[in-house]
This record gives sequence, structure tokens and C-alpha cells, in this order.
Amino acid sequence: MSDREQLLLDFLKAAGLADATRDPLPGDASTRRYERLTTPDGRSLMLMDQAASAESPPADPSWTPEQRLAAGWNATARLSAGRIEAFAAVADHLRRLGLSAPEIIAVDAAAGLAVLEDFGDDLFARVIERGEPEEPLYLAAVEALATLHAAETPAVLIGPAGDWPLQVYDETALQGGADLFVEWLPKLDPELAFDAEAVADWRAAWAPVVARGAAGATVIAHRDYHAENLIRLSGRSGAPMVGMIDFQDAVRAHPSWDLHSLLQDARRDVSPALEAKALDHYFQFYPQIDRAVFMRDYAGLAALNEARILGIFARLIVRDGKPRYAAFMPRMWDHLNVNLKQPGLETVAAWFDRHVPEARRK
Repeated sequence: MSDREQLLLDFLKAAGLADATRDPLPGDASTRRYERLTTPDGRSLMLMDQAASAESPPADPSWTPEQRLAAGWNATARLSAGRIEAFAAVADHLRRLGLSAPEIIAVDAAAGLAVLEDFGDDLFARVIERGEPEEPLYLAAVEALATLHAAETPAVLIGPAGDWPLQVYDETALQGGADLFVEWLPKLDPELAFDAEAVADWRAAWAPVVARGAAGATVIAHRDYHAENLIRLSGRSGAPMVGMIDFQDAVRAHPSWDLHSLLQDARRDVSPALEAKALDHYFQFYPQIDRAVFMRDYAGLAALNEARILGIFARLIVRDGKPRYAAFMPRMWDHLNVNLKQPGLETVAAWFDRHVPEARRK
């Protein structure tokens, strides 16, 4: 038996769950692991296993950009490193707002273990595949974001596993994410090559988008808000019907971030009509917003995120041997190509025209 397994058994025993049946869930692109626990009386719970040693350190709020870059990817751009205590603190904050995040049943932050309320398997993506109308689900997801954005955004979140600083999705993090594109796409597609001048031009082209994104970082962003991370909860309506999971990487970010993550999804098609209706629904809660300015930032940050995700998918394929992520890349290219035509992205679009022919953007 491994030391990790013994630690897990001791944790379950201390939580009164030594007799629970354990069923591993399929893995994803992260270092987290989940198991469904079933107690002898039939209760279903979720075990989250995220060893801190599996990740490079999270960002320290006092670090300079240079220190963050030297400390690795998590300190540069991911910020929280997926820590259990981050998940617990965000969950507690969401629940206090009346939103649906799993209750923390037991947690040991040092061990990287938690037992959570089980929201079941009705992911938005799956229930839509079974024929449930998608529009009410997406509008409820927008209502949940409107509720979150209307609340005070604390600098420190108080949670059952300890306090957690809510870090800002700032220039270093935004540009660090975008740079995955120029780092990893040539490794996937050898016909692409970006020399030092091209990389410098890349960063200069994104600089205005990055600056606006950092300046507009005023709300908590889930950071991975899409139909595979939202669960339809029976017996609830409106925002509370939206069960949120996988929010351990939450940050203070521009309010458009979770909206474009939801509406320009890498894993499923969202029609332009539904995207427009969902955005209209959001603006009903915020009639004071300058919509033109907001949508400029929405398109710019969506394009940056799509470049980031293309870089992540390339890395997963090349470095991690996960070719299935190639199936998602054409959808990301489609989103990016549309956004590059929007106001404010002329310099970025010109960079792509010079360095990534349109024939390779698919």
C-alpha cells in the first residue's frame, strides 16, 4: 500500500467514512483525482484528492512578476495551484451568497484531501445531450454569475480549511496564459515557427487587451465556467439550480471572463443566437454597463483565452500524450477567428495574418 493510500484511509476513518464504498471517477487534464463514496446507509459523497506535492507552488501575493515567473506555471498564471484550501474557501463564499457549491463534509488541507457533497452526474452538457432544453440552463448559469458579480469581492476568502487570498488575474497571469500559444503550437505544428521578434510582437499586440483585463478585474471568476463543470440540480430554479464544481482556481478577474468561458465553450457548440440571448440576459441585471466597452473586452479576453487554451491543448497532446484534445481545437480556432474580427483586436489579427496563415487556423 502506498503512503498516499494509507493517508487517504486514515483521513476517511477520521471522517467516519472508513466503511464507505469507493468508486474512482474518470480523470481529466488535471492532477486532481475524484472518487464517489457510498456509505452503508446509501448516502453518496465525493472525495477530492489533490496532493500539494503534485503541483508547483501557488503564487505568493507579495511576489514580483519576476519571482512568479521563476517559481513556475502556477505562480505565473494559475495562481492557486488548485489547492484544497482554495476550493473550500471559494465553496464557502458561494454558499453564503445563496449559490450552489458543494458542502465541505471533511477536509485536511495539509493532506490535500476533502469530502464533498455529491451533486450527482447531471452535468449541463449531459442533460442537454439527453434532450433537455439548453436555453433555460444557460440563462440560469448567467443569473448565477450576475449574483456573484453583484456581491462584494473580498481580498481574502474565509473557509473551513483556512483563509485564502483571492489573487488578481493580472497582467502577468493573462500574458503568461497567452504565451502558451507561441510556446506550444510550434511543437504540435512544426510548420509554425515564432522567432524572438515574433514573440515580442505577440506580447506587444496583446498588451492593450491584457491591460484592460487586469484593470477590469473586479469580480470573482470561477475560471473554468462551462457546461462540463455545471450540474443541473433537481428541485431548484434560477441561479441555485446551477451546481458549481472545479472552482479551486478562482481569481479576481474581469466580469466577462466566465461569460465567454460559458458561451464560447471548447467542448460543445453554443449557437450565436444563444450566446447573444445569454449576454442580453446578463445586461438586464447591469443596465448601467457601457455595453460597447464591455463587449470589446469580452471579445479581447475571449480571444486571449482561446489562444491560451489552444496552447494548453497542444501541450496536452505533445507533452502529456493525450491526443483526444485535438478534437476540441477546431472549435477554439473558430471562436478565435470570429473574435479577431472584433474592434480592438486589429493588431492581434494582423499578427495572426503574418505568422499563422488562416489555412492553419482550423
